[in-house]
Amino acid sequence: MCGLTGYWKATSHSAEAAEAIVGAMARQITHRGPDDQGVWTDADAGLALAHRRLSILDLSPQGHQPMSSHCGRYMITFNGEVYNFSALRDQLEQAGFAPAWRGHSDTEVMLAAISAWGLEAALKKFVGMFAFALWDRETLTLSLARDRLGEKPLYYGWQGDTFLFGSELKALKAHPAFRAEIDRDALTLFLRHNAIPAPYSIYQGIHKLPPGTFLQVHAGQKDARPLAYWSARSIAEAGQRSLFRGNDAEAATELERLLSQAVGGQMVADVPLGAFLSGGIDSTTIVALMQAQSARPVKTFTIGFNEAGYNEAEHAHAVARHLGTEHTELYVTPQDAMDVIPSLSSVYDEPFADSSQIPTLLVSRLARSHVTVSLSGDGGDELFGGYNRYFWARNLWRKLGWMPRPLRAALAGVLTTLPPAAWNTSFQKLERWLPARLRYANPGDKLHKAAEILAVRSPEEIYLGLVSHWKNPAQLVPGSHEPVTLLTATSQQADLPDFEHRMMYLDTVTYLPDDILAKVDRAAMAVSLETRVPLLDHRVVEFAWTLPLDMKIRHGQGKWLLRQVLYRHVPQLLMDRPKMGFGVPIDVWLRGPLKAWAAALIEPARLTREGVFDPVPIQRKWAEHQSGSRNWSYYLWDVLMFQTWRENNA
Repeated sequence: MCGLTGYWKATSHSAEAAEAIVGAMARQITHRGPDDQGVWTDADAGLALAHRRLSILDLSPQGHQPMSSHCGRYMITFNGEVYNFSALRDQLEQAGFAPAWRGHSDTEVMLAAISAWGLEAALKKFVGMFAFALWDRETLTLSLARDRLGEKPLYYGWQGDTFLFGSELKALKAHPAFRAEIDRDALTLFLRHNAIPAPYSIYQGIHKLPPGTFLQVHAGQKDARPLAYWSARSIAEAGQRSLFRGNDAEAATELERLLSQAVGGQMVADVPLGAFLSGGIDSTTIVALMQAQSARPVKTFTIGFNEAGYNEAEHAHAVARHLGTEHTELYVTPQDAMDVIPSLSSVYDEPFADSSQIPTLLVSRLARSHVTVSLSGDGGDELFGGYNRYFWARNLWRKLGWMPRPLRAALAGVLTTLPPAAWNTSFQKLERWLPARLRYANPGDKLHKAAEILAVRSPEEIYLGLVSHWKNPAQLVPGSHEPVTLLTATSQQADLPDFEHRMMYLDTVTYLPDDILAKVDRAAMAVSLETRVPLLDHRVVEFAWTLPLDMKIRHGQGKWLLRQVLYRHVPQLLMDRPKMGFGVPIDVWLRGPLKAWAAALIEPARLTREGVFDPVPIQRKWAEHQSGSRNWSYYLWDVLMFQTWRENNA
């Protein structure tokens, strides 16, 4: 895992001054690597690199970073894991490129691969999660690179004549040249999506390197642009043009082979290892395949809540008992969860408002008390059609698209006459007669969300509405303009035959890296825990895109093929339950124990004085939420998380 940072100011300065500055930057991310710190400078070139180490592989000093290549040309500071480093080491040896190895780290193999094959060719051979900065002494070129799906973060940007980069914003902010100027346009994207999508960040001039790209900065140039070495769009389009030709059983066997390969590769560690287990399809599949390859019970972790609509611990316990894992569960109180809130702005470093950040941080803390590495099941929904919105969007348009828009708007009014809690009660009374595919957790919230998007013009607009919180966020931030993103740039849309696949693709390149993976990375690294995501092994991803839609969504149920793999290890009856999100009852808390805290943060006079938000629409939603007539917790949480972040980062 680890953390990296550095800067380049193309004027020479003393090594002592550079080491002091970059050392201070690195200390801001000590939580990402508590075991060791290293700095390296090229004073003549004005470059400084730093690294914080969380020792996972090769715990000896031979794994210390920044690390030099054997040829002396390259220096690297690296965050992540390259799981196929042993195979690459063998390839290098067979090709006659092998140096006299110093140790057994993946970093040393990466440097040898880059020296032998060049940067882009080496990137295409790496299987793993990574972000790194590479200095080429020969050409005076600084290269930044990020893994294919965006598991590891990397920020960068010019501040005056200084180029800054690092795993987290707090490292960049420690440099004297950093100017903490809020990007009001990026703020509108945050209000829409509860996270700021790449390439934007909350600060002007600072960017996130997009997944699957690398960037090269040359002396005297400021116009470097990311270049793709792997494209999710190209993979999706090519896969759907050349579909898997086997039958269902053959597809399940191939998926199990690829997943087992990914899980096995990611179980390699020189420290204790375990897995998050929610009891859902994705995490249970990962744990089942781990246990199938382990001679000892796998360590699994889950947290539970006493609120029935949010508690997955009972399901996880049943799965753990069936698989024979060494299971640890911790039931937390609402107060335990709310006690996390003051630390969120520091953990997430820029505004971030996916409220499942709270249980994610809690389960990371639980796991870290037992292990240093934990595997997770993220990615299954995006690859295999698991999100409810894939069904809602298509079904809504099929059933309602023929209606005139005024009639759909009237229907929206009917759906919102009852508050979400009343809808939930009604559905509970009918649940015994409903088929499993129509049983949803918190159906009232989903009906209200559907009501917001009934007046759209196309199914694509339905999708955008379903993944949006504030529907016109620029009105909330005076003087702002909402930037174009992968969701709204029609020229960047994938050419895919099925609307469901188009939604899965967009989730893969936006929601997955910008929200899900960022949430897990920051929460886990805040407690010095490495997380690994086997479902995002790019070979699994590439195979998933060759599957026809019928192998993902069948009989109104998502993740069909993934389920077939799982049912080879776990009885179907144990898994046959409604999909449940990993969340907390923020809506209830905002009307109760968090009410005073929230009211103070969005008090109209305060908002007016600060000049960031128009207080009128915020207060309107606050009043409606407090009355119980609407659930605006998603919208309000966005504003509250920005307010707490700004309060701690002013």
